Parts: sequence; C-alpha cells; structure tokens
Amino acid sequence: MSKSRRSFSASEKLSIINEADQLGVTQTLRKNNLSPSVFRRWKEKFNEGGVSNLQSYTKQRNPELDAIMEENRMLKNIVAKQSIELEFKTELLKKSQFHEQRRSR
Repeated sequence: MSKSRRSFSASEKLSIINEADQLGVTQTLRKNNLSPSVFRRWKEKFNEGGVSNLQSYTKQRNPELDAIMEENRMLKNIVAKQSIELEFKTELLKKSQFHEQRRSR
C-alpha cells in the first residue's frame, strides 16, 4: 500500500499549531496523524517568520519553460534518428564499396 504525501495550507498549519498550544502537542499530533518532526518544523518556521513563513513551496509551472523543454526533447529525438540513419547509410556504403571492389578483381 503506497502512501501519498499530504499537503497542508498555511491556514491549516496555523490551526494545528494553535490547537497544539491549547490542547497539547501529543493529542493534536495523534488527531491529525502528524509526526513530531513535521510539527516542530512548522512551529519553528512560524516562530521565525509568522504565517507567511508557513506557505507551502509548491512547484510553479512555467509554461514557457515547459514549451522549451518539450521542443528540446523533440529536437533530441530528431538528432537521434538522424544519427541512426547516418550510421546505417555509412554501413551500407561500406558494404557496397566492398562488393564493388570484389567484383572489379
């Protein structure tokens, strides 16, 4: 059974921190099924920079970068195909030259 990673918004993290302050850390962590290390990290970030520091670092997709990466992938495929074709043609040329030399003898 694979576990998927849960993500919490800054407001959810803040409410869990506040709940832990009121009801106790152990009870809150059990209720929310969180590890103490995750809670400690959230609490430290909150103490350092407030709610803004609790923001999740979600990977922002850059459509321009995605388009460039797709173009790069397509160009690599084209180059690979051309390389294979060139190698195949070179081998054929060597074989045909070898057969012509044998015939001329």
